[in-house]
Amino acid sequence: MQHIPLLGELAIMAAVGVVVAALLSRLRLPTVAGLLAAGALLGPFGLGRVGEASGIETLAEVGVVLLLFTIGLEFSLARLAQLFRSFALGGALQVSATIAATAGVALLTGTTLAQAVFVGFVVAMSSTAIVLRLLADRGELDAPHGRFIVGALIFQDLCVVPMVLLVPVLGSQQPWAAAATATALALGKAALLVLGALLVARVLVPRLLRWVDASRSREAFLLAILAICVGTTWLASLAGLSLALGAFVGGMVVADSDFQQRAMGDMLPLRDAFVSVFFISLGMLFDGRLLVARPLAVGLLLLAFVVAKGALATLAALASRLPPRAAWLAGVGLGQFGEFGFVLLRLGQASGLVDRETGRVLLAAGALSMFLVPLLLRVAPRVRLVERVLAPLARRATGPALPVDAAAPTLRDHVVVVGYGVAGRLVAQALATCGLGHIVLDLNAETVRRARAAGEPVHYADATSSEALSMARVSAARAVVVLINDPAAALRVVDTVRRGAPAVPVIVRSRYWADQSQLLQLGASEVVTEEVEASAEVVTRVLRRMEVPRNAIEAQVRILRQDLQTSRRKVTMPRSALPDQRALADLKIDSVRIEAHSAAVGRTARQLALRERSRALIVAVRRGDELLDHPDPDQPLLRGDIVYLVGSGTAIRQAMALLAGPPTPGG
Repeated sequence: MQHIPLLGELAIMAAVGVVVAALLSRLRLPTVAGLLAAGALLGPFGLGRVGEASGIETLAEVGVVLLLFTIGLEFSLARLAQLFRSFALGGALQVSATIAATAGVALLTGTTLAQAVFVGFVVAMSSTAIVLRLLADRGELDAPHGRFIVGALIFQDLCVVPMVLLVPVLGSQQPWAAAATATALALGKAALLVLGALLVARVLVPRLLRWVDASRSREAFLLAILAICVGTTWLASLAGLSLALGAFVGGMVVADSDFQQRAMGDMLPLRDAFVSVFFISLGMLFDGRLLVARPLAVGLLLLAFVVAKGALATLAALASRLPPRAAWLAGVGLGQFGEFGFVLLRLGQASGLVDRETGRVLLAAGALSMFLVPLLLRVAPRVRLVERVLAPLARRATGPALPVDAAAPTLRDHVVVVGYGVAGRLVAQALATCGLGHIVLDLNAETVRRARAAGEPVHYADATSSEALSMARVSAARAVVVLINDPAAALRVVDTVRRGAPAVPVIVRSRYWADQSQLLQLGASEVVTEEVEASAEVVTRVLRRMEVPRNAIEAQVRILRQDLQTSRRKVTMPRSALPDQRALADLKIDSVRIEAHSAAVGRTARQLALRERSRALIVAVRRGDELLDHPDPDQPLLRGDIVYLVGSGTAIRQAMALLAGPPTPGG
């Protein structure tokens, strides 16, 4: 029988990955860190159980493609346009500043200009796959720092193309004129790819997916999504662009259709399987022996990746008008080595720009930075000292946090709304409709600009700052409503409000039930949890479909909420609370008009003994323009009344005969 070594290596990777990831999960550490650790343990520099098989590299590439495709599914073209500032300004500043600073330091160590610029290229790249996965897991893709990071990473991916073309030039293997021509051609191809994606997204893909969906075949739909994913990736490779960028564009194409959620559900299992292989393969690149052989070099490079590069990214974020906290988190998120850094290193070694030993040290420090980023992103929101240091720089970049208009000093008994996303807009609209005073604080400069142009009381301000809350007159407010997507920032807002206005009610929306207890401990008056409220709504709708009585549904939802607070006791409902489905199926509603010759004219339902003689029930009577619901059984019926009856078919027929028929002799 044929022996396939790759299968054995995959089996070992899966087994060890499960154990390590599960252990780290129990310690509340990110799964990504566990997979990287598993790779380091199994790789050629660890136990040596898994070699550098090309098959594993291919599977890892597939993982990156699927990951970026699903990330693209969450970014429609309209949403991507909102990232323009982060992409064009923030990304350009971060990449250019990192290249310049790295090249300057490298020149001081005695390298040539070409080698210094090349090392700058390598260091400027951050890990798209790791960082986007972490942000998605933490629900922070739409947070201010998340939007900046996504824009900067897209810019980095686009920069890979000219960088790859310039490496041979830096190694003196190609004239500068030829390189400039090739770079311009590659950028033109990138522009054509994006324009083509726009056209396809609007015209072809929605029609294709509707046609496939009409077949009612789950397999056909999955294959169609895979075809779009692989097709855009292949086209990107033909254009000389990165596979990751092509996959991301493919995801955006589907995101603009009506099938985004279904595509996401179908792709997630595939993505998670292949992405796990990718993270394990990255961990295999780590050579732990260098920590002993060259600890100083590895340590200094690690500091360069995490501290220096992170600081430059933070400054770029501040220049893009992010507040101190968001800028700090953006810097932490971008302060590590990237997958394309490995690609550039290989090209640089082939072009003679970097020797093998230097490349190994760069790889070791880069892999360590990838290990650290999940842990740093978790710890960073708790470090407030950096934010205080950055505050003066932020004020210079953004100007006053909150424009004080004429209405602000006189605000009283108003509502302070923190966050102007979908929920924030709906709350503000409801308050305005009811004539209630309110002020909105948000950190998306473009959103604030559009809202203020429309006359909305929305201000660019960081609600975690006591200064911003003071200017919003939070101490005189009737309530504060916190509707932001960053869980750590929500905690900070609640804490800051409580310090400045301990008596003001604070209502917070949180995404997960696990966040509720901490918010309540910090002083939130009420916490509306999306996870719980969505579950309660689903329970309500299911029980309504099953025609469970309303009071029983309300009791069940109440017990559901109590159950979450008292740790999962079993909820039971007496069978008698549930209706007999067959009896309910026989119930009907019908109506009958009381005519002049009817025996019911001037008589009451009690006098007619309607309930006893027919088993039907009068639930309403329409008299002219008035509807009398649950009418008094002693109220006389009049000519022209329309009587609404409920009961079985037989009962209603008998009741209609009593109400519409002529008077009986002696009756």
